[in-house]
Amino acid sequence: MNIVIGSKNPAKIAAVKDVFTQDVVGSAGAPSLVRDQPFSDTETRQGAINRAVGSLKTVSADIGIGLEGGVMYVDDRLYLCNWGALITNDNEIFTASGARILLPPEIEDELKKGIELGDVMDAYAKRQDVRKKEGAIGIFTNDRISRKTMFVHVVKLLHGQWEYWKQK
Repeated sequence: MNIVIGSKNPAKIAAVKDVFTQDVVGSAGAPSLVRDQPFSDTETRQGAINRAVGSLKTVSADIGIGLEGGVMYVDDRLYLCNWGALITNDNEIFTASGARILLPPEIEDELKKGIELGDVMDAYAKRQDVRKKEGAIGIFTNDRISRKTMFVHVVKLLHGQWEYWKQK
């Protein structure tokens, strides 16, 4: 089976390859069509769906996957959030969300200025390409959970839903 992920981000691609081990996994730069820094569960989920749909429009495959990271408020506190979407050729869409972690107030201040979390994290952690490596979740969990691992969980949720429903 051919799978395409709507991203060129190495952490996202690796997550899909870790779950779909028996399949051919390719990537396509599909846009999220939401803000560069999604600011809600709804917007982050929609970005994942848009990437999944866009990936299938770009590359011929059996399944398209979109993964999107964002932030969302809970009781006036800003949390990291992430969503995934899996779409089949017959337009069945499955979505799932994963880990959430509280972000420090100084991160929130920078995001409110319109700076994307990946760029904020590079400056905050004094590292380069955090979004392609450990991600904010890696920094704030002391490398116990990487961005790839976080997305592996989401992709497993998508894969499991898809497997369940295709059996029916």
